[in-house]
Amino acid sequence: MTMPKRLPIAALISGSGRTLKNFIDLAAAGELPIDIRLVISSTPTAGGLKFAEDAGIQSIVLKRSHAASDQDYSHRIFDACRPAAVEYVAMAGFVKFIPIPADWINRVINIHPALLPSFGGEGMYGHHVHEAVLAYGAKVSGCTVHFADNQYDHGPIIHQETVPVLNDDTPDTLAARVFEAETRAYPHVLRLLAERRVSVTGRRVIVGSPGLFIKANE
Repeated sequence: MTMPKRLPIAALISGSGRTLKNFIDLAAAGELPIDIRLVISSTPTAGGLKFAEDAGIQSIVLKRSHAASDQDYSHRIFDACRPAAVEYVAMAGFVKFIPIPADWINRVINIHPALLPSFGGEGMYGHHVHEAVLAYGAKVSGCTVHFADNQYDHGPIIHQETVPVLNDDTPDTLAARVFEAETRAYPHVLRLLAERRVSVTGRRVIVGSPGLFIKANE
């Protein structure tokens, strides 16, 4: 099977960098057609910065505390992405809120560790999500890959993958099962984007055959 042209992306991180490491490993193995041109971290202590360094990927740290507002922070991030000529920005464990500029609408992707629109919103990240799922008594959970907009966990849904919630689950065991789904779901969406298979109409995301949604300048 012929691999599509590599999709140039930037990755935003805040923590361990597990999602970024998954991207790097799959790309190096020829299983994910992406070109990670830039990694932006919200903190200098993020573990993902070491993964970027080891892979020879340019990285910068932009702290929210150094910006005057959410809008200013957004400007700083996307002003760094534009010169890198990336087509998409992938939030990979990035926990800061950033408004999406007009020229980046439907070009910023996020993954959430639950089945949106349930268990999303401000403050719902990491173990907070899994604790809420268990407290509610949900029988299934999973992950959602979606385009980010200017509300928490709200943009158009591209892909979802489910996992069972077991009777003896703890937040840790559920988190591990959901993360396994994330390692499949996020790369799947990046492949769809690289293959030009994704189009958005309002809140509806349409997935078509490879090459169906070619940009006018390609």
